Amino acid sequence: MTTMLSIDTQLLDNALKIGGLKTRKETVNLALMEFAKRRKQAEILSFFGTVDDAGEHDYKKARQRVSK
Repeated sequence: MTTMLSIDTQLLDNALKIGGLKTRKETVNLALMEFAKRRKQAEILSFFGTVDDAGEHDYKKARQRVSK
């Protein structure tokens, strides 16, 4: 898909150099993937502390094997 964008060329060239990629297209695609990944990670972090503790559940007892 072709999309016309007005992108800061200095920023793009800097990202191209830092990323070590061959083309601007690869650089933009990688940047978009990293952006999406970071946003998903931030979303996951928002769930920390929201799950209720199991209270008095004995997880060690649940792991024990039943001998016959």
